Amino acid sequence: MAELTCDLCIIGAGSGGLSIAAGASQMGADVILLEGHKMGGDCLNYGCVPSKALIAAAHHTHAMGAGAPFGIAPVVPQVDFAAAKDHVAQSIKTIEPVDSQERFEGFGVRVIREFGRFISPTQVQAGEDVITARRFVIATGSRPALPPIPGLDSVPVLTNETLFDLRDQPEHLVVLGAGPIGLEMAQAHRRLGSKVTVLEAERALGREDPELAEVVRERLRAEGVEILENTRAEAVSGAAGAICVKTSTGDEITGSHLLVALGRHVNTDDLGLDLADVAHTPKGVTVGADLRSTNKRIYAVGDAAGGAQFTHLAGYHAGVVIRSILFGLPSKARTDHIPRATYTAPEIAHVGLSEAEASAKYGAKLTVARFDYAENDRAIATGQTEGLIKVMVVGGKPVGASIVGAQAGELIGIWALALANGLKMSAIANTVLPYPTLGEVNKRAAGMYFSPKLFDNPTVKRVVGLVQRYLP
Repeated sequence: MAELTCDLCIIGAGSGGLSIAAGASQMGADVILLEGHKMGGDCLNYGCVPSKALIAAAHHTHAMGAGAPFGIAPVVPQVDFAAAKDHVAQSIKTIEPVDSQERFEGFGVRVIREFGRFISPTQVQAGEDVITARRFVIATGSRPALPPIPGLDSVPVLTNETLFDLRDQPEHLVVLGAGPIGLEMAQAHRRLGSKVTVLEAERALGREDPELAEVVRERLRAEGVEILENTRAEAVSGAAGAICVKTSTGDEITGSHLLVALGRHVNTDDLGLDLADVAHTPKGVTVGADLRSTNKRIYAVGDAAGGAQFTHLAGYHAGVVIRSILFGLPSKARTDHIPRATYTAPEIAHVGLSEAEASAKYGAKLTVARFDYAENDRAIATGQTEGLIKVMVVGGKPVGASIVGAQAGELIGIWALALANGLKMSAIANTVLPYPTLGEVNKRAAGMYFSPKLFDNPTVKRVVGLVQRYLP
């Protein structure tokens, strides 16, 4: 058994852990990184990257049958499902070197390919090694949650960790859960030719603005995705190729494959947190705004910190803890400027307060600026007029923004920038953008905020009248 020491020991080589390891090592800290599974974590291997690659394949399939409005005769695409999965695998393979053990060892990080477990408040065991460190960071991520539905453990079940290994196209994919993962994969598989049924105990995309979520639901249903809302899965039976789901409405849905997308479970079970004097709940490690646990030597980031589960949030957390660990400076994480996006077609994205949240908090002080994609020239030219933006404004500053439509995940960035830096609506309105672009949706939304103040203002009209009357 080897006894090792270091300045910083990081448990988990996903987005947060890798960002901290790279930054800390290159700035002079002695870093050990522990990873018992795949480098890159869930995002590279089972989440963000493979799902977006499969969505891209589905987009090309859908486009072949959607050209009639442009004078292009629709054709029935010949889908090679295994080849589409080859594209997914190649996307992962192309990115893998960025997250590889070799790259991080090149930064000076000592990478140990073992799971870590605390054996005391200052020590972690990883395989045959015992590591004593000045500081630890828990960056262990999360895994798919499998709910206690009777019979679920007796049938073949797909999750995001196994879905992308599937080489044969599902004849009928039944999806439990209509959140981002469930609906993204439902639409992708429908476009690739599978029959798809989605079961949701409440409302599809229930976290999103109801008006905007309805735009996505309508599109998916129009494409042939069956979405059964207010419908719980109460029991599962059958075998591979014929899996039956009994629902709370008394119906039975039989499909060839079953995908469970009902949330995620934080990977803190086997970390020995009690031995480390680290408070925790089933949602993750209990941390303060500085991301420190009840053991001041130990931090948690990303999913392990018990908040929102986004890759980009883990990356943001990395910057917060690096400032604290390396420089001893006070550093706290915010949540009000963290965006999210669901990559259905149309996409839906959000940052800050929703309309309902802003209304409850600010009441009459709130102004909601809206603009429809149907009035954007680029959207008209490209046939992407489905969608709208809402910006929640208080005192001339945006406090939230919600977008549904083409490239919503890209467009939300300017509002994340505004919230992160306290920008006013005038900063957006004053920005000059190329014409024609979808980005003008944001600028026009800002313009809609100012329009009543300028065009429906009697004082402005009187001033303009006086100037025109007396100006030489």
